Amino acid sequence: MSKKVIIKHPASTEGIEGSLPSPPVHFPGLLTFEAAARHLNFARAAAELGVTPTAVSRTIKSVEAQLNVRLFNRTTRSVSLTEAGASLNAELAPALALIKSSLSQVSLATDQPSGTVRVNSSYVAYHILIEPHLTPFFEKFPRINVEISLDNQLSDIVNAGFDIGIRMGKRLQNDMVAVQLGAVQKRIVVAAPGYFLERSEPQTLDELLTHNCIRQRYSVGGRLFEWKFDAHGQMVQIDVQGRLVVDEMRSVLDAAIQGHGIGFVFEDFAKQELANGTLRQILKQHSGMDDAFHLYYPHRKHMPGKLRAFVDYMRTANRARRS
Repeated sequence: MSKKVIIKHPASTEGIEGSLPSPPVHFPGLLTFEAAARHLNFARAAAELGVTPTAVSRTIKSVEAQLNVRLFNRTTRSVSLTEAGASLNAELAPALALIKSSLSQVSLATDQPSGTVRVNSSYVAYHILIEPHLTPFFEKFPRINVEISLDNQLSDIVNAGFDIGIRMGKRLQNDMVAVQLGAVQKRIVVAAPGYFLERSEPQTLDELLTHNCIRQRYSVGGRLFEWKFDAHGQMVQIDVQGRLVVDEMRSVLDAAIQGHGIGFVFEDFAKQELANGTLRQILKQHSGMDDAFHLYYPHRKHMPGKLRAFVDYMRTANRARRS
């Protein structure tokens, strides 16, 4: 019959009369607390740490037991810091940030930087500029993982725990660095061939006013995107109308494919649909020029190796794509 053997740490004093108090909280416990305090959500903290929400909850309970103080107020609907928890987090978060920064410098001295790069991006930017280059990036940097979060809001990447954001333009906070990623985006007018079975195709910009155009908002409740064109060196804006309004360009593309109307999208974003014939470009003599996408990240004295590798690789890959 097999025997169960338990090997304890040499410093363990369990069961010894007059033993010392419980040992200090271990570093992983502090990391778990900081992630939970930043997200105020055990599930999101667990996703960031690569563990289960149950494991996060168990670790927090262990930390609270060792410190003999409650750090979080927990209900079925919310998580909040107690006064003691807020005090601990105020001191701990900057210290952990310094430790993480110091550890990341080790990667700078190696040919193989490592770690996880957390990226917040719009879907369009990811689809055009990042997704096509992930496979060769992973091959070149086998020790770097990439975590992508897609949304259309201009997130506070620092407070949300991201390393990099990708958005159009460079209207950012003063403490951010912005670098251009890829070329200035060109917008074109597209529609499904079936849309014109019972309609005539517009030949001039003003004829767009007689068609059902798919409108796009910048965000929920935000302003509608303006259809602006370069016509013989002059900017012309068309106040198009339509029955469908969406807040993401991939929805514009999908709606156009289904024949719901005419869309105004990035040429790079619609390349596959134009190539396979599900969409066709109309008014080819007219296009609109938007801004370029930019990578942005916090200004740091020392840039982590994983971040430098990602930024440099994606900039080079998209520069080569332009030429």
